[in-house]
Amino acid sequence: MRALVFDQSLTFRPRHPEPAETDGDALVKVRQAGICATDLEILRGYMGFSGVLGHEFIGEVVSAGNKDLVGQRVVGEINVVCGHCDLCLSGLSSHCRNRTVLGIQKHDGAFADFLRLPSANLHVVPKTVDDDSGVFVEPLAAAFQVLKQIKLDGNADSARTRKWVTVLGDGKLGLLVAQVLRNANCPVRVIGKHAEKLALCEKWQIRSRPLRDILPRHDQDVVVDCTGSAAGFELAMQMVRPRGTIVLKSTLAAGKPMNLAPLVIGEISVVGSRCGPFREAIKALAEKQVDVASLIFRRIRLEQGVEAMDLAGRPGVLKILLTME
Repeated sequence: MRALVFDQSLTFRPRHPEPAETDGDALVKVRQAGICATDLEILRGYMGFSGVLGHEFIGEVVSAGNKDLVGQRVVGEINVVCGHCDLCLSGLSSHCRNRTVLGIQKHDGAFADFLRLPSANLHVVPKTVDDDSGVFVEPLAAAFQVLKQIKLDGNADSARTRKWVTVLGDGKLGLLVAQVLRNANCPVRVIGKHAEKLALCEKWQIRSRPLRDILPRHDQDVVVDCTGSAAGFELAMQMVRPRGTIVLKSTLAAGKPMNLAPLVIGEISVVGSRCGPFREAIKALAEKQVDVASLIFRRIRLEQGVEAMDLAGRPGVLKILLTME
């Protein structure tokens, strides 16, 4: 099969071995895959991964232990878990001690003609969700996870009880998080560097401001850091109020040292936030609650995957989709 493989360097391989059955009982023919900031961080050494990249995808099931899945269009949860460690048994299976992670940790990913996952990881995509939208299920689920982790009462009558939320970063994930929070009636604003991306917020009736106009005042109840940079986290510490919360969405390779004293001085809570609920993401896409079409920058064939990854890492570029046809 064709595959985009990272092994100290990134290469397109026209004849790469198909995924082994040990990776899961369902064989999925990938239709489209999305390039994520995490994929770019892996190229910089994040997680020490080598193999087929990619974890955002939509595909068609070729074979599976669950025969009802065969022929269905599906998306897949990326954590492959053991089901019997203490964390799995306590309801924290996404943190399984023995997990592998599609395209991120010891499990070949979606930038290829085929991938394997357990049938239990797969979700059938309704006809009302097209392939372009289906690629966004995984990152949109990650956006919904913020609502699972932080109590945000967007319907509170008093300004004293409402949570004031800032999303730092106008990239793909930041713009998804902002839409999810808007739909939850949270008073949210987006801070970013790119006028064309912030214009999308205006289109969606979400407040936004350029980073250059921001004077941090330690006045935000919640700051969601989607910048993908250490500088973003440092700014979040300057913006959040005492005893407020920073939701950390950025995944970074090792970088510069950071002064964490403001977290202690301000008694700030930091919540790491990763994978989220697929069913809620699929429902939101099926009901057109979230605009993902505006986030697509370009579609590029898998054979040009190396060039696609380079493009995806350039400032101002939103979602790059890899097509397998």
